[in-house]
Amino acid sequence: MFSDITLTAQERKKNKRAIISWCLFDWANSPHPTVIITFLFSAYFSKAVVGDEIHGTFLWGHALAISGVVVAILSPFLGAIAEQTGHLKKWILCFSVLAISATLTLWFVTPSQDAVPLALIAVSIGVISFEFTNLFYNATLISVSPAHLVGRISGWGWGTGYIGSIVCLTLCLFGLVQNPPQFLGLDTQLAEHIRATSIIVGIWWIVFGWPFFIFSPDTKQKTNLIKSLKPGLKSLKNTLRELKHYPSIWIFLLARMIYADGLLILFQFGGIYAAGTFGLDFSEILVFGIFMNISAGFGAFLFGWIDDKFGSKITVITSLLGLIVFGSAILIATDIILFWLAGLTMSFFIGPAQASSRTLLSRITPPSIQIKMYGLYSMSGKCTSFLGPMLFGWATLLFESQRAGMAVAIIFWIIGLVVLFFVREDYSSRELSPNHLSK
Repeated sequence: MFSDITLTAQERKKNKRAIISWCLFDWANSPHPTVIITFLFSAYFSKAVVGDEIHGTFLWGHALAISGVVVAILSPFLGAIAEQTGHLKKWILCFSVLAISATLTLWFVTPSQDAVPLALIAVSIGVISFEFTNLFYNATLISVSPAHLVGRISGWGWGTGYIGSIVCLTLCLFGLVQNPPQFLGLDTQLAEHIRATSIIVGIWWIVFGWPFFIFSPDTKQKTNLIKSLKPGLKSLKNTLRELKHYPSIWIFLLARMIYADGLLILFQFGGIYAAGTFGLDFSEILVFGIFMNISAGFGAFLFGWIDDKFGSKITVITSLLGLIVFGSAILIATDIILFWLAGLTMSFFIGPAQASSRTLLSRITPPSIQIKMYGLYSMSGKCTSFLGPMLFGWATLLFESQRAGMAVAIIFWIIGLVVLFFVREDYSSRELSPNHLSK
């Protein structure tokens, strides 16, 4: 499909357009976790809605933990059913609409404790829908990318997402938070200039997400949803049973399950940590987020080339080592300048840790079961995801220090790194099939 020798000029143009639109979808939805979960709305919730940063962190952590449990339970089933039905873009569209709707609802979260239930419900629905969207989006990588460029295109997708987050964060900072436009008549006493960022994120997803549904390839429809339920669940059961024949896959999923918990803590509490431990205000948090995303995007683009050149495993290992070293520096930093330096350097390794994890799975998984494995991949990132937010919240509450909560992320990264060393990155598993295994 992607060979430059056999394709016509029109077909090459079509494939390039498919890749660009695929990457653009990352641009479209990446501001959701960046603006809403990591940098701005989480800090707004704890400081202005709850009015107590420690208690707000605790509530936010438990809402995200519950969301993680839901994603963990349903991801493998949805992946198996989607493998039976095909048409992954329909699933992506469905959960995108749900995530966008929940995000737009955050406009109604006023700076009052009466708005706490609405905030937690809307955020939970948004997080769950976002994760399910990415479950199916990740599985479309194999239909967009040629095998020899899978690492690079995966990195391009993550990098494009970070650039989108940078632009959206900049728009929110200079267009709303610092200088609310007079013609909008926003009431800053009711934090409407902060709440309006949720509108920007929702509209952003709509405007930039549509090319993916038009230009990117989709899997063909195999059967309808109702007819897929029984064979889908049977397929999941068979996949789990056959997983023992793929040791590199289940060891990798275990490693990823562990270090993803550490990344999740960073994403979900980065803004809260910056505000509570170092006293950054909303504008400073957004500036910090912009520079972090610049660093992370650069890392994703650069390590995409390294991934294809040296392998996905070594890329993930290098990224985890960088996260551990500079994450530890953040824990002991007391000076704001050191915090900025350590934070921006650490963020350089966030993008490749995510992008190359997605690539590594595609390299060690037979094509016949990749969609189902991406369901397990999503589950591996979420089946213990409640632990990170919960332990962060409890550690913060117990020690009355957010540093204690952030230390949990370092522990997850260290354990995940150790497990990852046992993964064999080779292509032999691609030659195995369920028929071969059943002999």
